[in-house]
Parts: sequence; C-alpha cells; structure tokens
Amino acid sequence: MPQALECSEGCWAWMVLLASVVTQGLTLGFPTCIGIFFAELQRPLCSILVGRFGCRATVMLGGVLASLGMVAGSFCCTLGQLYLTAGFITGLGMCFSFQSSITVLGLYFTRWRVLANALASAGVSLGIMLWPLLSRYLLEDLGWRGSFLIFGGVLLHCCVCGAILRPVPARVTPETRDGLPPPSRRPARGCPAACGRAIQRHLAFDVLRHNVGYRVYTLGVAWMIMGFPLPHVFLVPYAIWHGVDEHRAALLISIIGFSNIFLRPMAGLVAGRRDFASHRKYLFSLAALLNGLTNLACAASADFRVLVAYCLVYSVSMSGIGALLFQVLMDIVPMDRFSSALGLFTVLESISILISPPLAGLLLDTTSNFSYVFYMSSFFLISAALFMGGSFWALGKMERQGPQAEVQGAVTEAAPEQGLTMEDTDGPKKRLRVEIMYVTSV
Repeated sequence: MPQALECSEGCWAWMVLLASVVTQGLTLGFPTCIGIFFAELQRPLCSILVGRFGCRATVMLGGVLASLGMVAGSFCCTLGQLYLTAGFITGLGMCFSFQSSITVLGLYFTRWRVLANALASAGVSLGIMLWPLLSRYLLEDLGWRGSFLIFGGVLLHCCVCGAILRPVPARVTPETRDGLPPPSRRPARGCPAACGRAIQRHLAFDVLRHNVGYRVYTLGVAWMIMGFPLPHVFLVPYAIWHGVDEHRAALLISIIGFSNIFLRPMAGLVAGRRDFASHRKYLFSLAALLNGLTNLACAASADFRVLVAYCLVYSVSMSGIGALLFQVLMDIVPMDRFSSALGLFTVLESISILISPPLAGLLLDTTSNFSYVFYMSSFFLISAALFMGGSFWALGKMERQGPQAEVQGAVTEAAPEQGLTMEDTDGPKKRLRVEIMYVTSV
C-alpha cells in the first residue's frame, strides 16, 4: 500500500521535531546512566538502511533492537553476555534511531532547519538529566536486572517516534549536486565493482573526495572531538580531587545539562537568522574556540564558584556546538547525500571518541595532574577551531575570486572585438573606455 507523502514545513513537521527530541533523549542521553559504551563504529550500517528503507523504518528497527538488547541483558550471567546484549545490540539500535532522527529533520525543515536541529539536540540534555534520576530510582527498588527490563520498555518508545516520521518527497535540484561528479552511465562489471560502488555511495567517499568543504569539516570535527568530551568525563573527578564535596561536584554536570536545555534553542534562533546563513560554519568554529579557551580557565582554578562559572560559560559554547554540528553538515552536503555523509562523518567522530578518553587517562596516569587533561582538551579544540575557520575563509576567498576571474577573462577576450581599451588616467587607477561604432544604412 503506497504511503502518502508529507509536505515540508507543515504542521506535521513539528510532530517530527518532537519525535526527534524524544529519540535523541532516549538514545544519546542514555549512556550517561550505564557503564557500557555502545558500539559507535556500527553507524555506517545505518546510512545503508536509511538509503534503502527510509528513516521511518530505521528508527523503528533501532527501537526494537535497543529494547531487545536491554531485555536480554537483564537475563545475562556473565560480562561477555552483557557486552553482547546491552552493549552491542542496544548500541546498534540506538545509533539506528539517533542517526535517522537527525537525517529526517533535514527533509522536513528548510527555513527553520537550524532551530529544529537545536531543539532536537536539547533532547540530549533532557536525557542527560532524566536518565540518571530514573536509573537511581529503579536501581534502589528493582535492582539492575529489573531496571534493564524497564529500560527495554522505555526504549520501545523509539518505535512510536519512528511511526511519526512519515515520508516526505525528495527535493533534488541541479544546484544540490555542486561539487560532485555526474554519475557514470557506463555499467560496472563484476561483484567487486558493485561492492565498490555500494561502499562509495553509502559511506560518501565520493563526497569526501570531491567536496572540499565536507573534507575540511569532517577532519576538523574529528580532531575537535579528541578534546570535546573530556570535561564531561573528568570534571567531577577533578573537582573531588581538589576537595569539592561529591554532591556539589556532581551538581556541576547537572548545571551543564540544565543550561543546555534553554541555551541550545536560543543558539538555534540566533544561527537560524538569514543574516547568519552564510556564516554558520564560522559561528561553529567560534563556539569550538570559546569552548577550548573556557577549559583553560577551568584548569587555572578548582574553586567551586569558579567551576560553576566555568560550567555556565562552557554551556554557552557547548550549546553552539550542539546546535550547529549537524546543521553545518547540512549546509555543506546536499540533502540527497546527507545520510551517507553523516555515516562517514560519525565513523570518524566515533574513532575520536574511542581514542580520546584512554589518551587522557594515560596522560593523567603519567602526570598525576588533572589540569593537563583540560590543557589537552583546549589544545584539540583551539587547533581544530583555527583549522576550520581558516580553511573555510580560504575556500570562501577562492570562490569569490573565481567569478571575478571569469568576468575579467570575458572582458579581456571581448576587448579586441568590441573596441574596449584601457587607459591610464589617475595614476595607478584604470578606467574602461567603450568605443561605440554606429553603423547606419543608406
């Protein structure tokens, strides 16, 4: 039975936004209350499923897998079984739901896309706040096995959110294909060629090769992520190490999560203005730069009042990064290739997330000083911000010079034929004189 296609920016688009908020709160916010890090490296499979079956079916499949993984985890007797169920299966389902909820926003929203991404990312902050509270309550009353069963039922709500994601008609215009080569019309032969085509399409290696902006942004974000998650991991131990009470130290993370609920929509409103449409990538670089500089202030003092002020300023920069992270990617990559580009983007990002905490832990073991962890975070964030900002500025300058060179070349070619001459008039300045020849008939 054919499905009805929904129009973008309609009333149902805001229901889709609400579903995306809930999905991100259920998925990306969930790992804050469980000690098993889910399998980030499985994200490429999600881009294949989205391209083949659509966002709706992928989100619902993710909800089923996440729920089954938690329910099966409640019956586990060994750590290996727990890694397979609550780690791999649940993590795989979460990444299916999360990535699809990001992709569908780009299809439903055009004018309000920045605000929609910011509001959806606020769901992560809600999840960070609510999941630990629910976990503590369930753990005291039901134990970890009963808690996992309840979590399985809660994660099934991703299926409800997926049902809301009704399909929209694809809008592919010639302009969206800029920077990409035309697809080859010559059929490739053999299974290796077919596999190569599939990998290139679903992991967006063609976009990475031909779209310079995507290449700069992907590498810059992957480098930035080496330092971005470190304060979330080490802030509380850093405060306790300097004598802050455990409850007050735990309050610091709550301050960051609560502040982001309000700051991310505000960041989306500001960045969504038409005046900033061509400058969002610079705003993202500025937010990363501020985030890195803020970490330097945190390393300078561990007084509780200073840490509270740090959390507030850090939340401002973090909200800018969270609100613009996927929006800048949507600005750089055409929407018909966004799902595949997001798959490769998150693979590199996930590798950085896997490397960063162990590297920081090694630095901490070597120096026995938490301050060096924040210095490390600042280094990666500041260098990534300068790299992305400088590269985008250079690319913009090259794009502006390109049309000017074409116009000047056209004028130079037309000059001998149309009698265009250049004369020195006021010193170094030149003026274009047009000699007009009138032809009259007798």
